[in-house]
Amino acid sequence: MIANVQKNNGKTTILCRTQGVCAHTIQVILNQDGLIDDVIFIGGCQGNARAVNRLIKGMTVEQVINTLEGVECSDKGTSCTDQLAKCLKEYLNK
Repeated sequence: MIANVQKNNGKTTILCRTQGVCAHTIQVILNQDGLIDDVIFIGGCQGNARAVNRLIKGMTVEQVINTLEGVECSDKGTSCTDQLAKCLKEYLNK
């Protein structure tokens, strides 16, 4: 899932490859305090992706995981937001 993690100027950028959803990649940027600064879904529904970005900006990684983990889209068994939660969970466990 995690393809790359980079740290630069106090920010951490996490690049994740998704599975089973329309968005093929998710880029998460954490600020110097470890809070969500930006999330970019590449592919998928951009309206929903921008809404999710606005809703989770400023949250901790743990808050995002607790809020979004397990959300399903149609009959996929996962969703873009669930994939984001899985990516962040993997990041915490590394």
